[in-house]
Amino acid sequence: MNSSDNPIDRVLVLEMVRVTEAAAVAASQLIGRGDEKAADAAAVEAMRKAFDELYMDGTVVIGEGERDEAPMLYIGEKVGGAPGTGPKIDIALDPLEGTTITAKAGPNALAVLAAAEEGNLLNAPDVYMDKLAVGPGYPEGIIDLAKTPTENVKAVAEAKGVKPKHINVCVLDRPRHAPIIEELRAIGCGVVLIGDGDVAGVIAVTDEDTTIDMYMGQGGAPEGVLAAAALRCVGGQFNGRLLFRNDDERSRARKWGIEDLDRIYTLNELAKGDCIFAATGVTAGSLLDGVKYRRDGRMTTESVVMRSSSGTVRWIKGEHNR
Repeated sequence: MNSSDNPIDRVLVLEMVRVTEAAAVAASQLIGRGDEKAADAAAVEAMRKAFDELYMDGTVVIGEGERDEAPMLYIGEKVGGAPGTGPKIDIALDPLEGTTITAKAGPNALAVLAAAEEGNLLNAPDVYMDKLAVGPGYPEGIIDLAKTPTENVKAVAEAKGVKPKHINVCVLDRPRHAPIIEELRAIGCGVVLIGDGDVAGVIAVTDEDTTIDMYMGQGGAPEGVLAAAALRCVGGQFNGRLLFRNDDERSRARKWGIEDLDRIYTLNELAKGDCIFAATGVTAGSLLDGVKYRRDGRMTTESVVMRSSSGTVRWIKGEHNR
């Protein structure tokens, strides 16, 4: 395929940043206000409007839930300014990754999206996912969700040439992760606990400055696909296994074409082909700075946009009128 025939080119990769910027700016006006739903709704509405400015025939494959649950940006919703005529693009999104973080003015809240050609992003239902991630530079298959946390840490430590006590693992600070945390600490691992925002947590394994070697634990399946799209662009390995709490969740998965409910997905099974990942900081964090309001009446944003086919990572600082 010539680059000129690639639908992703016609979407204009950098224009995706305008979408995450719009969501981040809208959500930032509710930082610290204690209202998670209002912050999320503001981000959703702003992202929806920004999508309508793009020349594409987009379909939300991972969104704010199913149509009955979400008034906007639900799974299956059409977005973009050229329905039926523009390039067909699948979209995974989280207009506000870290609603609680934003409500409490904590770190690492993001507006996030991933885009790929039609059929290249897993249609993950809004359920939990077991996640395991490591950064680039390791032998393929170094991690395996079928193995224990101890076995995975030892494999990474051996490949890195260090002892398990020199490995740092990022884990969401949740009661359900108490057994994992206990097991990791028993072998001497450093455990970096985060309150929310596991997309940023997974991406942290790709940045040596964070000192985080691995990500482990359960979080939202949609965020897993978003994180996988980011790793496709910058390198690393990811395993994900969908978790179902009841028959309703299992039937929803089958509705979206998922038959093997115990399958362990690898990075390329979650996000294939030429992928774009874009994120804008809402609150300041390890990946991106947050939206800042200046005394001169302007505001600043910090974003990142990545593309898998070129391996390009662009860090973008923007100034905007209020």
